Amino acid sequence: MQNKQPYRIIISGGGTGGHIYPAVAIANQLKVRQPEAEILFVGAKGRMEMTRVPEAGYKIIGLTIAGLQRRLTLKNLTFPFKVISSVRTARKIVKDFKPDAVVGVGGYASAPVLFAATSLGVPSLIQEQNSYAGITNKLLGKRVDKICVAYEGMSAFFPAEKLVLTGNPVRQDIVGSQNKREEALTFFNLKPGKPTILVIGGSLGARTINESTAAHLAQIKEKGYQLLWQTGKPYYPTASEQTALLIDTGIKSFDFIQRMDLAYAAADIVISRAGALSISELCLVSKPAILVPSPNVAEDHQTQNALSLVNRQAALLVKDVDAATNLYPAAFSLLADKAKQAQLSANIQKLGKPDAAENIVDQLISLLK
Repeated sequence: MQNKQPYRIIISGGGTGGHIYPAVAIANQLKVRQPEAEILFVGAKGRMEMTRVPEAGYKIIGLTIAGLQRRLTLKNLTFPFKVISSVRTARKIVKDFKPDAVVGVGGYASAPVLFAATSLGVPSLIQEQNSYAGITNKLLGKRVDKICVAYEGMSAFFPAEKLVLTGNPVRQDIVGSQNKREEALTFFNLKPGKPTILVIGGSLGARTINESTAAHLAQIKEKGYQLLWQTGKPYYPTASEQTALLIDTGIKSFDFIQRMDLAYAAADIVISRAGALSISELCLVSKPAILVPSPNVAEDHQTQNALSLVNRQAALLVKDVDAATNLYPAAFSLLADKAKQAQLSANIQKLGKPDAAENIVDQLISLLK
C-alpha cells in the first residue's frame, strides 16, 4: 500500500504523567521526522491529559471513560455503559480522522481507541511502559500489530513475534541533566556543599511518602541536608506550611516541579514511586534511588518495576507499609555511604535507553510502509 503523505496518527491514553509524557515524547519525535504529520490525541475527560497535551501544542479529544473501581461502588454500575459509549465515540473519531496508524500508551482512553482502530483494520501499536502488563493491554496485545516494551521477558504477557524492546520515552530535557548541576543549585537557591534529597511521589503525589517526609523535616534540617519535595496538589497546602520556616535552610516544597531536569541535577539521592516513567528517568539521570512502590495500582506493577532494578543492585526498595519507619533511615544511611551511591548510580545507568522515542517512531513508521 502506498502511504499518503503526510502521516496522520492518533495517540491515545493518559491518566497520569507516566502515560502522558511518553505519549508527548513520541509525538515530538514524529514531528522531528515529519514536521507536517497530523497528530490527534484521544484522552479521558476530566483527566490530566486534557490540559497537559494542549500545553505541549497538540489537539486532544476526550472520551467519557473511567476505570472499574476495585471496591463495590455505584460507579461500577455505569462502567459498562461508559465503555460502550467510549468505543462508539472512538470508532467515530477513527472513521472521521482516517489515521494511518494508532498508538496506545495505556490509561483509560487507550483501550476503546485501540479496539476501534483494530476492528477497522488500522495498523496499531501499544507502548507498554511497565514490567508487568495489565489485563487490558494483554487482551489488546492479540489485536495490535506491534508492542513496544521497556523490559525483557515480556513474552509472558504478549505474542513474542510482536515484541520490540525500545525502552520508555522520557521528556527530552532530562537527557543530559547531569551537566546542569551549577544551574540547578542557582535555580533552586541551594548551597553546593550540602547533600540534597529529591522526593517525587508521581504527578498526583503520594500520601505515604509525603507523611513520612513531613515527619522527618526536623531531622533533615538537623543533619544539614537540603530537600526538594514535590508533594502533588492535594498535600501541597499542608507541606507549604510545614516548610515555610525552613526555606532558608534549603528545605523546599512544590506541588509540581516544572524543571525536573534541574531537580534531578541538584539531587544526590532520589526518593520516588516506581512508576515506569520515573524509573526510565532515573536510569537516564543515573541517580541513586530509593523506590517506594504504590500499592494502589493494578496488578501491583510498581513493585515489579522496582524489583527489576533492585535485582540488578540498581536501586533500593522500601515497601509502602514500611515507609513511616524505614524510608528516612534508609535515605540517611544512603547519603552517608558514598560507595553505595556510586554502585547504585553505575548500575542504574546501564539500564537507561535514551533513544526510546526514536526507536518507537521507527517501529511506527515501519507499520506504515
